[in-house]
Amino acid sequence: MTAHRPLPFDPIARATRLWSERIGGPAGTMAAVTSVMRVQQIVLSAVDQVLRPLGLTFARYEALVLLVFSQRGSLPMRVMGERLQLHPTSVTNIVDRLEGDGLVRRLPHPTDRRTTLVEITDSGRDLMKRATEAVMEVNFGLPGLTERQTDQLTELLARVRRAAGDFVDDAPEAP
Repeated sequence: MTAHRPLPFDPIARATRLWSERIGGPAGTMAAVTSVMRVQQIVLSAVDQVLRPLGLTFARYEALVLLVFSQRGSLPMRVMGERLQLHPTSVTNIVDRLEGDGLVRRLPHPTDRRTTLVEITDSGRDLMKRATEAVMEVNFGLPGLTERQTDQLTELLARVRRAAGDFVDDAPEAP
């Protein structure tokens, strides 16, 4: 799964021990955060490795999935940015690339001339399906966990996201 040779030791376990010995403070928190960051790198690398042959990055794949999830197969660019947590310039770049590849098209909003909709094309839907199969083949880049452990990890990370203000439980689900 990794593109490099595995280390003969766990660098985060070593860093945790050294942190405790030399710095003090919350070594467990440091280890958890460092682990999350390292796993994010591992996951992104694995997913990008299977998406690259399809001409996609994870960000472009996410945009296609988001459009497929939408009720009409289209969303305002602003909404895409909010849902993907991206700066408007990044959304524009992603949409430019997808549009250039014929996977999405820009449309004027029917009631708001200031808003541009992004609509997925049939080619975009087809590629999203193939990309999803590829990503699922590598278990979304998250090997080594049972379904129960994956659910537990998701729940723990949701607690962190909720506490950081990423979402609130009582908010209605967006369309």
